Amino acid sequence: MTQIAVIYHSAHGHTAHIARMIIEGIGQVPGIEAQLLEAGALVSAPNTVLPFDGYILGSPTYLGGVSAPVKAFMDATGPLWRTQQLRGKLAAGFTVSSLPAGDKQSTLLSMFTFCMQHGMLWVGNPILPEQHQGVPYEEAANRLGSWSGLMAQADKQSAADAFAPGDIKTARMFGQHFAETLLRLHGQPPFAAAREARP
Repeated sequence: MTQIAVIYHSAHGHTAHIARMIIEGIGQVPGIEAQLLEAGALVSAPNTVLPFDGYILGSPTYLGGVSAPVKAFMDATGPLWRTQQLRGKLAAGFTVSSLPAGDKQSTLLSMFTFCMQHGMLWVGNPILPEQHQGVPYEEAANRLGSWSGLMAQADKQSAADAFAPGDIKTARMFGQHFAETLLRLHGQPPFAAAREARP
């Protein structure tokens, strides 16, 4: 079974909510298992991530970058970098802030650079902004127009009610796209996986 780790930090539950929506999207692809891992819990045991085939990193954007627990996880992978144990694995990133921009691009770029240093293969966000097709802005997939990774905007309310429907839709589509890309990387087209899953 091909496995994906969604490695994240969430101070107030908003990033965790998007992580769960990504997991739901991954779940639409047969032949894939996904697991949520808190970045802070991996600092003392970064080798925990080695059995996974792909990684989706998630962080709130704090002052234009990843949060401290995510950065601590990144720093803890130094021994894995020296031995290139993550080389060739698939990676992607997502981030959440309370503003439409909020310098989220800087956060995604720090994740991208981290993954490139490990020799991983980065998956962007190819979803076309649906508002250009007449879908109402709040309901549109990729309404924030991010191509390098997934961006979501959270209001200051509870995590379950903080996001526009379009951001929730985008998170699920992003997870599904990543899972399908991972299967293709492993030489198994998504349609083949779906066919094998039928009784």
